[in-house]
Amino acid sequence: MKKIAILSTLFIGAIAWAQGIKFEEGNFASILAKAKKENKLVFVDAYASWCGPCKLMVKNIFPLKNVGDYYNSHFINAKIDMEKGEGIDLAKKYNVKAFPTYLFIDGNGEAVHRTLGYVEEKDFIQFAMDAGDPNKRLTSLKQQFEKGEKDPAFLKNLAELTIYNDSEFAAKVLNRYFQGKPTMDEDDAQLLISGIQTTESPLYKVFQEKKTELLKFLPEDKYEKLNQNIQINTISKKAYNADTKTWNDQYFITEAQKLVSKENAEKLLKKLKASRALKNKDIALYEKLTLDIYQDYSKANSSELNSAAWNFFENVNNKASLEQAIAWGQESINKDQSYANTDTLANLYNKIGDKKNAKMWAEKSIELAKSEGQDSSDTEKLLKSL
Repeated sequence: MKKIAILSTLFIGAIAWAQGIKFEEGNFASILAKAKKENKLVFVDAYASWCGPCKLMVKNIFPLKNVGDYYNSHFINAKIDMEKGEGIDLAKKYNVKAFPTYLFIDGNGEAVHRTLGYVEEKDFIQFAMDAGDPNKRLTSLKQQFEKGEKDPAFLKNLAELTIYNDSEFAAKVLNRYFQGKPTMDEDDAQLLISGIQTTESPLYKVFQEKKTELLKFLPEDKYEKLNQNIQINTISKKAYNADTKTWNDQYFITEAQKLVSKENAEKLLKKLKASRALKNKDIALYEKLTLDIYQDYSKANSSELNSAAWNFFENVNNKASLEQAIAWGQESINKDQSYANTDTLANLYNKIGDKKNAKMWAEKSIELAKSEGQDSSDTEKLLKSL
């Protein structure tokens, strides 16, 4: 009877596992080869280990039977961390800039469809169905746009699919969309704001022309702040040379002073340099700049401090610097305690070997996660390890 019970348990476990998406093991080249051999598309869950919505998809959507049935029968499925191993190069190749991104790739390695974010079961299956229909794939939608399609619903859908990974194309789509819309609703306002990168974007003119419409949905001071940020972003893009990875400090300071004080222009430049250093994986420079930026962190907000503290946890190994990050984390909690910043503090304490404080903050973080409806699985793993 004991043997039967064990076999029964294993059988039930196998059924439960089989209900969800089955992800392939192996490198991306072997997964592509399998897809080509079976004449299927590859579905890639392009994720990052720190991404909350990614974890919720793993917890809530990927295990569902209907989702598994469709994806397992129509695709070769892969989960790839875009910040580790071959995922780093794949993120560059497929222009993955937000997480989670879902890619549908043919056997030749061409991305034919994509979407992103936390997606409920029905929509997640519909995206997959669209990927399987050549007339509904992103590649086909782009072709329809180039042929002059002007239907507002079509244009809005296409913009939403491309806005976070192909901003220049999305700007062209939204420009046509807004040319055909005399009025704007709140969704339109958000879409317009999300689509503007620089003053050179065609959407910047729309942003200016539709100021009266936009002020129905946001205060004028916020509009002016957004306008300033767009102009600063334009200056920073011109000041940074991506090929040589160098900054034209004088150009940035001169141009930025037309918008802010010299002191603020210098602070902005330092933050931009730190952000770019982190993207370039120049951790020594990032560490040096960030320590300088937050020498006086009393005026920084909770979210900003938590972000800096977490980046130090992930990238910095110098104990003195990590202790400074702990001070930022404590200040973040003092200003606005949450699951996120208590989790950061727990991880930082663990990294410097202070198990007692790590345990205390991990327990607090899990408690807050439950009250906030957040996934605390990673913090629970940390707590078990202490």
